[in-house]
Amino acid sequence: MNDRRNFIKTTLAGSAGLALSRYAFGTPQHPITGANDRINVAVIGVGGHGRTHISAYKQQPGEVRIAALCDCDSAFLDRELAALDKDNIKATGYKDLRKLYENKDIDAVSIVTPNYWHALATVWACQAGKHVCVEKPVSHCVWEGRKMVEAARKYNRLVQADLDIRSLNSWAAAIDYMQKNLGKVQYVRIINYKRRKSIGKIMGPGLIPKTCDYDLHSGPIAMMPLPRKELHYDWHWQWHTGNAEIGNNGPHWLDICRWALGKTNLPRKVISFGGRFGYIDDGNVPNTQVAWYDYDGIPLIYDSRGLGERAGVDNMDGFTGYTASGKKVHYPYTGDANGSFYIFCENGYLTEDSIYDNDGVLVKRFNEPSVGPQFNFIKALKSGKKEDLKTDILEGHLSAIISHIGNISYQTGNRASIEEIRKTAGNYKHLNDVLLGFEEHLRLNGLNPEKEEMYLGQALNFHSPTEKFTGEHSEIANLFLKDNYREPFVIPENV
Repeated sequence: MNDRRNFIKTTLAGSAGLALSRYAFGTPQHPITGANDRINVAVIGVGGHGRTHISAYKQQPGEVRIAALCDCDSAFLDRELAALDKDNIKATGYKDLRKLYENKDIDAVSIVTPNYWHALATVWACQAGKHVCVEKPVSHCVWEGRKMVEAARKYNRLVQADLDIRSLNSWAAAIDYMQKNLGKVQYVRIINYKRRKSIGKIMGPGLIPKTCDYDLHSGPIAMMPLPRKELHYDWHWQWHTGNAEIGNNGPHWLDICRWALGKTNLPRKVISFGGRFGYIDDGNVPNTQVAWYDYDGIPLIYDSRGLGERAGVDNMDGFTGYTASGKKVHYPYTGDANGSFYIFCENGYLTEDSIYDNDGVLVKRFNEPSVGPQFNFIKALKSGKKEDLKTDILEGHLSAIISHIGNISYQTGNRASIEEIRKTAGNYKHLNDVLLGFEEHLRLNGLNPEKEEMYLGQALNFHSPTEKFTGEHSEIANLFLKDNYREPFVIPENV
């Protein structure tokens, strides 16, 4: 399971004023002019995961030149520029991505910013003639994800969603085997158990690092006093900047399950419940959440936990499920980040790169060589073929929507007792089993489900062709489809 982490340009018609590259990208079926040259890439956001992108590009010296880095915090930018310099890589540093986009020699960018910057940074990049590899979730809300797709198509850009699992050929082979041999899918379970500790509780505004341009860091969101202790990373756990765990690591698992189910549409129903348990802090997203989806009659259940398997430990829970024959299967776990998926079918089940029968006996494990997503991205740029992208932006957008609508159910819900949640769960296939595990998990952490503050989301209907909610509660739910943006960091209706 841990192997999953070991893993230019066109003449722009109608785009006056935008920088043009030294590369000419004709059509998706024509290779890039100058494909024997190294591609100039820039990484935007280098404080955390951006370093993974830098490392991947450094491993392709014959194909890639890291030409620039960009970060609104000079502490991160200076650190990474110095690290590149030690390797004799001379990159230009930028604080403002808009200045970077003016550089005509930059062919492609990796966008590794906070979630709320992903869409605007991608749209601006496309408008400036840059190809894009953008981190998950590709968007902070449903509406802006569609704008990313529109921009990629309008400006004929290759835009890859950085969903790592799509690059694992062993998992792809296992999916193919499942689709051909295991019969009808019965239900899908996703577990995303990753230890998340309190982000702290402050009595006043947090302190902005002196090295950070807070206006640029805020970008599209309202610029306000910092509502938490730490500026960086902990933005994941506040709604106006992050998308909870279901929108953090969740998109990886939701994407691979949508891929395995062969779906190009979206779930038609969703309901979610959970809460923020075990501590009182400035986070306002759930640290423990269940989302149930109706995927054309197939129950897909996402289950995340941020507390350890019991009080006082960081080790996370294992997985327990039931095969089509009713056989109980259990996978214990050691570590602080247990993420996986289980697709239970008529004739067995799939998990990651392995196929099991209904008795839990291993049938086949696949072992295919793979390269990481940034390698695949560069391959696509060299060929000029959208088909060479492991995860085109449309695929990333659709999978992000699954995360978003799970959160919207939760956000439009109300406080509820565990008894109310029990009654509701009985209406949704396989949800009772997950709820039992949810309650036991709380008890083992010294929490009483009868007394904890919980939220039960609204049951919502989603219309895939329009990417909007319909029916009961849709008027309120549709208000969550689009963020409010701050000038001048605004995604236009017409990209």
